[in-house]
Amino acid sequence: MPAPLIELLWWEGCPSWPRTLEDLRAAAANAGLDPEKIAVREIDDGADAEAEGFVGSPTIRVDGVDIQPPGDEEPAGLTCRVYKLRDGRISPTPDPEDLREALARVASVGG
Repeated sequence: MPAPLIELLWWEGCPSWPRTLEDLRAAAANAGLDPEKIAVREIDDGADAEAEGFVGSPTIRVDGVDIQPPGDEEPAGLTCRVYKLRDGRISPTPDPEDLREALARVASVGG
């Protein structure tokens, strides 16, 4: 089974993507996946955002599926994304525990 494609999509106007990348790399390593294989892609215009279904930065996808699907009410566009942490607080980055769980799931499927 090939390794899953893990992507971090970001927009330069959002300051929280570097921290998310650190958390994502840690979660990948924790799951036994190669953190250096994470595809980091900048979304830099509205047409790209629309084509990618990019609802804000940072967005994390595993094999093309958003790890926290935004729902239909979130429009595509160049904006910062908001996540809900497990304790109910709002955050500019996903809950690290959610990252670990999502990557552990895909790692176990591949192995």
